[in-house]
Amino acid sequence: MDAVATLVVQVAITKIDALAVISLAADSPVLAAGTSRPRVELDAGAWAEVDIPKFGEPPPLAIDVRSPLGLEHARLSALTLAAALERDTGWVVYPDFPVAPRS
Repeated sequence: MDAVATLVVQVAITKIDALAVISLAADSPVLAAGTSRPRVELDAGAWAEVDIPKFGEPPPLAIDVRSPLGLEHARLSALTLAAALERDTGWVVYPDFPVAPRS
């Protein structure tokens, strides 16, 4: 079973547009576009999927980063993606998992 680390962004955006933004930030194409499970491939087998609010619900946008290599790899891949998104889009990205303070 794949490990999951979730990133949260307070932005109103469509799933297609969110995947396009993630694709640009990660410099990786959207895979399985047009299916029920589109994703953006990240490093070492990890990938990002987007979960948007249902109709009428406010943001946040949830980005699930999945990895077959375990939870630590999923979290590291998620933090790498979060940094790229903040740098390239100006979004404020919140990890929905504990993060050790930087020293």
